Amino acid sequence: MKRLSPFFIFAVVLLFFSTSPVFAQAQVRVRIIEASNAGSVVDPSLGDVHRDLAALFSFTSYRLLKDVNLNLVGNRPIEVLVHPGRSMEVTLIGGYRRLTELRIRIKREGVPILSTNVKLAAGRAILIGGPRHGEGTIIFAVSARF
Repeated sequence: MKRLSPFFIFAVVLLFFSTSPVFAQAQVRVRIIEASNAGSVVDPSLGDVHRDLAALFSFTSYRLLKDVNLNLVGNRPIEVLVHPGRSMEVTLIGGYRRLTELRIRIKREGVPILSTNVKLAAGRAILIGGPRHGEGTIIFAVSARF
């Protein structure tokens, strides 16, 4: 029984550290996309997310408005201006073995109108529908590297 105890303790400690949050750093890419039904042009730089855009949204045209790379550090929000009066705040709230957890807030005139937490696997993107813009709507594509 004594031989099992050290192994058991080691296994429990290993399990604890492999699932505990790590507040390190993460590189996050935020792409701000204007989606509309004016035309049928898809910005070539959106090739990696075009299939997901078409599956989730019923627009015919997708144009990249802004592409921002953020270097996030635990619990320090970074704000990205979408257009006057609208912004997106991104905060790294946790990191796990193969996931990064972010808090995303969409703000209008500084007041949050959407707040959500997402977990991202490296190299994967999430799409968030946003406010109206011009003839269409803003869509956010958020991806992480860590």
